[in-house]
Amino acid sequence: MGKIKNTESYHKTELKDIKSYCEEELKEQMTQMGEKPFRALQIYRWLHVERADTFEQMTNLSKSLREKLSKEYEIRTLKKEKVFVSQIDGTRKYLFRIPGGSMIESVFMRYHHGNSVCVSTQSGCRMGCRFCASTLNGLERNLTASELLEQIYQIEKDTGERVSNIVLMGSGEPLDNFDHVVKFIQLISDVHGAHISQRNITLSTCGIVPEMVKLADLHLQITLALSLHAADDDTRKTLMPIARKYSIAQVLDACRYYFEKTKRRITLEYSLVAGVNDTMQEAERLCRLLKGLNCHVNLIPVNPIQERDFRQSGQKAVLQFKSRLEKNGINVTIRREMGRDINGACGQLRNEAMKGRKEQSDGKPDH
Repeated sequence: MGKIKNTESYHKTELKDIKSYCEEELKEQMTQMGEKPFRALQIYRWLHVERADTFEQMTNLSKSLREKLSKEYEIRTLKKEKVFVSQIDGTRKYLFRIPGGSMIESVFMRYHHGNSVCVSTQSGCRMGCRFCASTLNGLERNLTASELLEQIYQIEKDTGERVSNIVLMGSGEPLDNFDHVVKFIQLISDVHGAHISQRNITLSTCGIVPEMVKLADLHLQITLALSLHAADDDTRKTLMPIARKYSIAQVLDACRYYFEKTKRRITLEYSLVAGVNDTMQEAERLCRLLKGLNCHVNLIPVNPIQERDFRQSGQKAVLQFKSRLEKNGINVTIRREMGRDINGACGQLRNEAMKGRKEQSDGKPDH
């Protein structure tokens, strides 16, 4: 796994990130400022319900309080750089510019059960999974809780539609940004804010075992999705560097612990790569491995990436693999591909944008 290039130096001001405070923390802040605690809920609602992006918009606060707030705090927002709309299924892919000049991406998808947004948790990623475009240029930095919230808020503002489901499986490894991600989950599900049910939030991890255990101990009601992608350690190591640190036995033990603590069924993500992990032998191994685990398997035909030589499994191989699991009593679905015509997979669009920016800068003299 690579190193973090930079995590915090992108903030040029000393102003506090007010959107990342929960209501109780805001009450403490108001008390320290000599204000009544009830002001905290007023401010909180302006930020998370009305979606104010300036203190001047908070019209039920006194002018003097608004001035004090603007001197100590900032309301961080994301700049919408580009929006791509799929002609196939209406999926919308967003490129947002973040402080420091880099970009992140989010995906808005419409389903019969409601609107879903795939959220990025980091700018880039250091996990090194070989089938994922997010990791090609390493990790630039972690995103703050407010930057995670903003992906939802900006998309709701742009579409005029409510988001009811969130998947933390865009660019980045959520558990590599543990504190900010947990704070985001608490904020986005808060009854006084966006109030999106934790049961409608899925967090996808490549399998950082200690953080999986920490997450379980918080007793959140989110769905934990493990990127498994192989039924044996040797194959998994060729796909995912994290497998050199934590064995399949260890990550599945962490999954069992998560279920024990939360009673939430585990989702196992399995990207099918032609000739690597899509054989009937692998399917049999997977059946034996998952025996007795309360789980759901999500089969994902791997997205082709220019920089990698992996091929997507054919439809016949995918269906045979699914059938073999089902015959062994395992609940299985095949993930519906969304936004293929707009580079809908994690990291693809961001990589193209960052590549274009680098080529532009390479072709210009430094000033």
